[in-house]
Amino acid sequence: MTSIERTAYPRFKRLITAHELHLFFSPSRDELEWAADATDCDEHLLALLLMLKSYRRMGCFPALEDVPEMVVDFVRRAVELPEGTLPVYRAERTAKHHRGLVRKQAGVTYDQAKARGIVEQSIRKEAAAKNRPADLINIALEKVVVAGLELPGFSTFDKMASKIRTEVNASICAGITTA
Repeated sequence: MTSIERTAYPRFKRLITAHELHLFFSPSRDELEWAADATDCDEHLLALLLMLKSYRRMGCFPALEDVPEMVVDFVRRAVELPEGTLPVYRAERTAKHHRGLVRKQAGVTYDQAKARGIVEQSIRKEAAAKNRPADLINIALEKVVVAGLELPGFSTFDKMASKIRTEVNASICAGITTA
């Protein structure tokens, strides 16, 4: 298993500077109006803004409980929500609807089958020349982002890199053996 830290797969850093908070997580006036029009309570407003800003920063949706508290506090204060407002959804259906809104706002497509196909194709192409799983994952990440697709989970990249790398190496060994 490849360590996520050895790849470019997006994740929250342990320490986020004030500059990074302002740069990546400050909601614009348009984003706030958009989110306010799409929500009916403070909790959903905060959750939607966190999903939007996290998605724009990372290219995937983190679980709301994985968003660092300092980011939650920063966004809460930026939009002047009451202290103690938590980003929660009462129903999974609302969270799913909000993910669709964020994808539309960000201009990306949710097509995991197509994304996995791109991952497989790019890893298979590069595995003959590169053997480090982290390198293969990074190349595949770039191809999925360029295609304008939502990133699959890290485990998808890791499993595919391991499986395809094993297949390509076996093929190379078989070719050497027959020669």
